[in-house]
Amino acid sequence: MRLSPTELTALVDATETCPHRFLGLHPLGDGGCVVRCLLPGALSVEVLTEQARKPLAMARLHAVGLFEVVVPKFESIRYRLRATYPDGVVRELEDPYRFLPTLSEDDLFLLGKGDDHRVYHKLGAQPRVLEGVAGVSFAVWAPSARRVSVVGDFNFWNGRSHPMRSLGASGIWEVFLPGVGVGVRYKFELVGPHDRTPFVKTDPYGLHFEPSPHHAAIVCDLSGFTWNDADWIEARRAQDVRSRPISVYEVHLASWRRVPEEGGRVLGYRELGLQLAAYCTQMGFTHVELMPPSEHPFDGSWGYQVTGFYAPTHRFGSPLDFMAMIDALHRAGIGVIVDWVPAHFPRDFFALARFDGTHLYEHADPRLGEHQDWGTLIFNYGRHEVRGFLVGAALSWFERFHIDGLRVDAVASMLYLDYSRKAGEWIPNRYGGRENLEAIEFLKQVNALVHLYHPGVAMIAEESTSFPGVTKPVSAGGLGFDLKWNMGWMHDSLDYFKQDPLFRKFHHDKLTFGMLYQWSEAFVQSFSHDEVVHGKGSLIGKMFGGDDVTKAANLRCLLAFQWTWPGKKSLFMGCEFGQFAEWKFEASLDWHLLQYPLHAGLQRLVTDLNRLYVGDASLAENELGPESFEWLVTEDGAQSVIAYERRGRGCAWTVAGNFTPVERTYRLGVPWPGRWEEAVNTDSKHYAGRGLGNLGGVVADKIPCQGRPYSIEVRLPGSSMVIFRQAAR
Repeated sequence: MRLSPTELTALVDATETCPHRFLGLHPLGDGGCVVRCLLPGALSVEVLTEQARKPLAMARLHAVGLFEVVVPKFESIRYRLRATYPDGVVRELEDPYRFLPTLSEDDLFLLGKGDDHRVYHKLGAQPRVLEGVAGVSFAVWAPSARRVSVVGDFNFWNGRSHPMRSLGASGIWEVFLPGVGVGVRYKFELVGPHDRTPFVKTDPYGLHFEPSPHHAAIVCDLSGFTWNDADWIEARRAQDVRSRPISVYEVHLASWRRVPEEGGRVLGYRELGLQLAAYCTQMGFTHVELMPPSEHPFDGSWGYQVTGFYAPTHRFGSPLDFMAMIDALHRAGIGVIVDWVPAHFPRDFFALARFDGTHLYEHADPRLGEHQDWGTLIFNYGRHEVRGFLVGAALSWFERFHIDGLRVDAVASMLYLDYSRKAGEWIPNRYGGRENLEAIEFLKQVNALVHLYHPGVAMIAEESTSFPGVTKPVSAGGLGFDLKWNMGWMHDSLDYFKQDPLFRKFHHDKLTFGMLYQWSEAFVQSFSHDEVVHGKGSLIGKMFGGDDVTKAANLRCLLAFQWTWPGKKSLFMGCEFGQFAEWKFEASLDWHLLQYPLHAGLQRLVTDLNRLYVGDASLAENELGPESFEWLVTEDGAQSVIAYERRGRGCAWTVAGNFTPVERTYRLGVPWPGRWEEAVNTDSKHYAGRGLGNLGGVVADKIPCQGRPYSIEVRLPGSSMVIFRQAAR
């Protein structure tokens, strides 16, 4: 097996698609073998074997560093190389090209179908031991590339050093590099189908990345981490997300809390784990939701323009540190939901865009492949390998990092081909409709697989349209999400509490309309980061009022309305204590406000609402169905009063809201006699209100009212909500 001039040129120019055909150990027709290696920069190379008594000197075939030697047939293919370099350094190394592929035919078949649900254990950088030799196997999907090499710290970023082999029609390129270890930086160098100049890309499956501007992936091994949350995971498997109280604290890690004594530095993952666990426990939240912790290049995207779909961002530590944060939260009894962005990805050339010189992950047609609002690219959900990449990313966060749920961002933009597009700017589906059929099938697949492999976790949709069946099971024709943000209720509620109380009677339907569609989906009542950025002002800043006291009273009403309305709860950080400034991603929350009674009072109210909601857990068992709620007062728009009953197995709440400054006396029907505790009164001095109320409770009279056999006469302070509670009899 001698090299032809064409083959030699292909090797030294790094255009050979299967370097393993010529490099490494190969039999000759006369019974001997040839060993050939490519070590750019080496002056000389020797082959070290157990059979030969002395090293076998290799002949130089090309000045770039191509060597070969003919040897007798080995009893074993084991050998090492010893290379001498101009600086006098002598290195002994294993030959990467003597190893067989690390991916089997079955692997390639499943990867090509997008059906390898643990694709993240096959592609990317996988530390492993082959034939007793430690190293890293690298594999990447780049079907249109003419050449792919691994470059990194270990080969001076020289694309000639470690060209990968193409594994046929799969489009996957692979090589095992012995001696490469954890912590090494690397990228892939590619030559596209129409390119003469190589370009470099970071690893789509990378677990850890260095900061801008280099963006190199870093070989990472997670096997050394010891989890301490086995009891949490086991209990989670037995739980039904929809029937338990869920109160979510949404957090942007870089701006939640900083260290002013150290120049305002951000907290690391391990610090965040301990401090968030303590704070959520204090406040009574059941879950924390992390705005996308995935790797992203631009701080101002808040993590929503992802370049590392499998990697926690480097900004707060390593993936092991991220695992420690999750572990700390679980040990404190706090679940972790992660924002996930499969709707689009940025155009940054070092990442997924035109990955192999073609439109690989995105559609080539801009009417399908470009997101006009965000200047990003849309995934080609109809391509098996792209779908497998995204499904693998979702499953990886659950398996590797033990998260408890994904909040899927921008679902509406995935569902509709004409999302935010004018006529002529989009292409109908094969039936002539506007639905993105491939994206819909992808969402069904990922939801079904997440629930198959990780029972008890939550899949939550941020979906702003009336698309039917978002939270219906896939088996019933739905998308398969567990929960959906209630965007309509959020907008109506905010609009109402912006109004002058003098005119609220003309907007009374904003409080009641949501019940007309409340049971169409399994909802989360959410006030998110989207409501406190881009000039929208803070949550307390949206409230009516010419002074802080009035604004705080209205915000207390809004929060009590949120917590007593059926559905799960979600609140963005800072809203729980009434931060006046609009959220800034590059600065800490204004924690100093808690020294003032208005803000401390708001924080105490959220704490008490959480404790009431979580403590009366039976109300959550059926809060996604109509049996959990009944109106008592809906028509009193003239006085801006509403009242309703919430009932569970263990107790009942009678909730009343008076949304004008005028104090009122009101009679409300209740199902049982006896004393009804005033569990929460937003006008309490404990929350920095005026202190008007019902002296801690009232006794029911045997006076039928609103269809109930008993009733209570209650005092409703101006601009307040009051919750009366009694344990079930």
